[in-house]
Amino acid sequence: MTGNGNNPEVKIAAPEVKRLRASGPILILAVLFVVGAFLTWYFTWFGRDLSDADISQYLVDQKHPRRVQHALLQIQQRLARGDPTVKWYPQIVGLANHPETEFRLTAAWLMGFDSKSEEFHQALLNLVRDPEPIVRRNAALALVRFNDPSGRPELLAILNPYVVTTAAEGEVASTLKEGSALARGTLLARITQPDKKTVEVRSPLPGKLDRVVATSGSKVVPGAAIMTINSDEDSLWEALRGLALIGEPQDLPAIEPFAKGTVLESERIKQQATLTVKAIQSRAQQNPT
Repeated sequence: MTGNGNNPEVKIAAPEVKRLRASGPILILAVLFVVGAFLTWYFTWFGRDLSDADISQYLVDQKHPRRVQHALLQIQQRLARGDPTVKWYPQIVGLANHPETEFRLTAAWLMGFDSKSEEFHQALLNLVRDPEPIVRRNAALALVRFNDPSGRPELLAILNPYVVTTAAEGEVASTLKEGSALARGTLLARITQPDKKTVEVRSPLPGKLDRVVATSGSKVVPGAAIMTINSDEDSLWEALRGLALIGEPQDLPAIEPFAKGTVLESERIKQQATLTVKAIQSRAQQNPT
């Protein structure tokens, strides 16, 4: 008897479900992919604890910058816990003189965690004059821990827009708009030189694009300003904290606009700037000249 499925006497057989089996090579590839992804994550995750032997090995593995940075981070964490790490100090000072910017900026940050080390102090005094602004800023903040005001001009510079200049002559091409968020390394502009070769200008700092000085189509010469960058909020906060300890009364005009909230709409920055102003004024009253 035939029917449409409503007759209880009619039975409709369900189609047989065939199980798909992964072939051997496909299964092996899938496993290798998962394991490979895990190992990549594991060996590049900076939070993974390293043994003393690992740290010693990573510090000299300059072909793999992430390993060097991982080792430096582990040393910083040990310093914060009060664990002895002096045996690696010569390597750290060596990295502070390395041509790779990433090594210098990380070393500068780390050295602030042992304010009793004279070799770190001397290295930081060199780094605060580094050609890269991100390195100078880290060194200036680290010097505050040594109660050394040598980095004070650099901390004040963080409060002001940073002027980006070009080393090339040519015509500017850029699509960035004022107010754009910037990471360190963000492409700011391309300069097409007279010989038609192109030079890229990248952001040396994180922050926001404050002003475009040389718009697309402009002709520039070496040393010309093309843009200005405002510091990111974390950098501003750290600079204000540092100035609370080493700032001078003549620094107040640069700090007070942040305390009033006229420069940046951030309660966090406003509060820290207010504390910094009070700290500088209090210090000046206690030590009148």
